[in-house]
Amino acid sequence: MMARLTAAEAVPSRRRLPASALRRRQLAVSAWLYLTFLAVATILAGTFVLAFMASLKVDPLERPFRLYFDQLNPAAWIAAARLGQEGTGDALWGGFSPGAKVDFSVTYAAPVGTTVVEPNAEIPRRRPGSGIAAALMRDYAADYASIALKSSSSAAMQVRDEETGVWEEWQTRTFVYEITYRTDRRNGPWIERTPLNLTAPPSQTLIDSPISPSRSERRGRLLSWDNITPGALGLIFNNYRRVIKETADLQTGKSLFGSWLVNSLAIAIGRLVLTLVVASLAGYVLARLDFRGSRLLFAALLFSMTIPAQVTFVSNYLIFRDLSLLNTPWSVIVVFVASANVLLMKQFFEGFPREIEEAAIVDGANRFQVFLKIVVPNAKPALLVNAILAFQGAWNDFFWPLVLITSPPEALTVQVGLLSLRRSYGGAQGDWGLVLAGAFISIVPVVILFVLFQRHIVSTQVTKGIT
Repeated sequence: MMARLTAAEAVPSRRRLPASALRRRQLAVSAWLYLTFLAVATILAGTFVLAFMASLKVDPLERPFRLYFDQLNPAAWIAAARLGQEGTGDALWGGFSPGAKVDFSVTYAAPVGTTVVEPNAEIPRRRPGSGIAAALMRDYAADYASIALKSSSSAAMQVRDEETGVWEEWQTRTFVYEITYRTDRRNGPWIERTPLNLTAPPSQTLIDSPISPSRSERRGRLLSWDNITPGALGLIFNNYRRVIKETADLQTGKSLFGSWLVNSLAIAIGRLVLTLVVASLAGYVLARLDFRGSRLLFAALLFSMTIPAQVTFVSNYLIFRDLSLLNTPWSVIVVFVASANVLLMKQFFEGFPREIEEAAIVDGANRFQVFLKIVVPNAKPALLVNAILAFQGAWNDFFWPLVLITSPPEALTVQVGLLSLRRSYGGAQGDWGLVLAGAFISIVPVVILFVLFQRHIVSTQVTKGIT
C-alpha cells in the first residue's frame, strides 16, 4: 500500500543555484545586453560614417556605393599633392598658376592585336557644377593652359577573363601629358580647377591614372577630370571647400555659408539665454508660490505643449510684422514656447528641500534672494539640461526661420540655407555632394555638444547638485 504524500512533499522544492552558476548567468545576461547596445551604437555610428563618406565623394548617388575611393586612398592623396605642387606650389590645396608644368600620366590597355592609340586630350572650358559658382566664375584654365604629349611607352600584361577564367595577353601603353601655363599669359591669375578630357576608342580601357576620372561618358570613350591639380586636401575635402566658396552672393561675391553659421549660433545662444531665464523663473513660481489661478496656469502650460507651431504662425507673423522685427534674429529668438522647459524646472524645484529656503528666509533673505543665491546655484544640473535642449532646438529649428527670415540671403540660418543650397547651388542639377557636405557641417556643432554633455542629458539624478 502506497504511502500518502503530504502537501509539502507533493510540491517539488526549488533548487538553489550554486553561486558560480548564478554568477555565470548574470555575466551572460550582461554580455547579451552589452552586445545589443554595441550593435545599436554601431548602426547609428555607421550611418554617421556613411554620411561623411558620401559627403566626400564626387558622385554620392553612384550605384553600387563604393566604400573605397580616391578620397580614402592614400596613394591618391600623394598623387594629388604632387600634382598640386606642380600646378601652383601648394601641395595641400593645389591650383594652376603662372609657371606651372604638370605631368599627368594615363595608361590604356587593349587585347593583343588591337592598337592602343593616343587619346585625344583637351583642357575644356568647363564651368563648376553649381549655378551660382558658374555665374561668378571669371577665369578658366582653358584660356591659360596648353597640353602636349610628353612621352609614351608600351608594355604587356596578363589579364584573366572573369567569365572563362582564361588568362589573356593584353597590350598597355602609358601616355604622359604635360600641361603648362602658357608663356604669353605669364601674368595671368591663379586658377582653382584644371579640368581634363580624354577621348579614346571603345576598344581600349583606362587601367591607371594618378587620380580617378570624375565621370565616364559615351560608354567609356570620354573620361573627364574636374581638376587634375587638386592638392591633397583639395582632393579629399573638395565638396567642403565648394560649400564655402560656391555659396556666394551674386551681387557682392561674398560667401554666405559662414554668415549662415554665425546667424544660427547667435539665434541659438539668444534662445538659450531666454529659455533659462523664463523657464527657471516660471518653474520656481509654479513650484513654490501658491496663488489663485496657479493650477489653471499650469493646465494652460500643459495645453500649450499640444499646440503645433503651424497653428499660431499666422498671428505671430502679423505681430512681428507690425513690430518691424521680420528678417531679424530677434523674431526667431523670442517666438518660442518654453512649456516643456518650464515643466522640467518645476519638477526640479519641487524636489528641492524647502528647509534650505526657509532657513535662508529666517536669516533675513527675501524670496528673490533665496531664488538667486541659493536655488539657482544648486539647480545647475537642471539648467544645463535645459540649456542643451534649448540650443539643440534652436540650432535645428527650420520652420520659424523659414517663415520669419526670408531676406537678404546673408540673414538666413544654416538650416534654411541648406534648402537654398539644394535649390540654387546645384541640388536640382544632381550636385548632391555639395548638399551633403553642407548638411554634414551643419550637424557637427550639435554632435560636439552632445558628446561633451551627454551624461547631463541622460542623467536623471539632477538632485545630486544640491549641497
